Amino acid sequence: MFYWIYDIPTHQLGILMSLVFVGFSWAGVILVRPLMRLFVLRRREDTNDVVGYIISCFCVFYGLLLGLIAVAAYQNYSEVEASVSNEAAALAALYEDVSVYQDPYGQDLRWLLRDFCRYTIRYGWPEYQQGRIPEGSEVRLRAFHERLLVFEPQTTAEQIVHAESLRQFNAFMEKHRISQQAVTTGIPAIMWYVVLIGAVLNIMLVWLFDIDFLSHLALGGVLAFFLGTVILLIASMDNPFRGEVSIQPEAFESLYWNRMRD
Repeated sequence: MFYWIYDIPTHQLGILMSLVFVGFSWAGVILVRPLMRLFVLRRREDTNDVVGYIISCFCVFYGLLLGLIAVAAYQNYSEVEASVSNEAAALAALYEDVSVYQDPYGQDLRWLLRDFCRYTIRYGWPEYQQGRIPEGSEVRLRAFHERLLVFEPQTTAEQIVHAESLRQFNAFMEKHRISQQAVTTGIPAIMWYVVLIGAVLNIMLVWLFDIDFLSHLALGGVLAFFLGTVILLIASMDNPFRGEVSIQPEAFESLYWNRMRD
């Protein structure tokens, strides 16, 4: 939902959202407020008390909703970042295990893992950022698995090393699948509808206050700006692989340049 926002730089998106929210608030103060006060709440001395009571009740529920969603988005981002680091760590352990194989098996297995890591950095990650799972990763891992199964250990030491390599490969594949599943993770669309509808209602309730024009513009603008900022924060972390505030392949880059380069 709204994936196009991730094609916009974060600072520009922040300015755009601020203009939209503040502009909507000011447009209502200028154009809609007189009509709403006339037909919804006729002029009376306790208008501000009534509106303040209603908006305070509304903000309690809406504030809790925004807070919980923001925490959930951050936790999801942190968990996905941890799963990527675990995948890279498992790949490093697998590379160390196959490094003790005799050539040409060891050389072939190391080359296949280097090729997978290089592909993930250069081509796989851009696919992740578009919400797609790269097919090339599966091809390379399948080739590695097939080559690993060809090896026939001749000694007890080789049997132990081979069994450990197979176990480590399965552990790596488990973490790899978890990272792939996180490519499409995000807040459900229905929750985004509730958040946006709540923001609109919150701004509309502010229109009902009976205060002077300039103060109304200032207070409504501040509230609208903060709502836009919080929603921008949630949206930026919602899809961990998309946009500028996203998980980068730094763990794989560090592994490739520090341990896999011959």
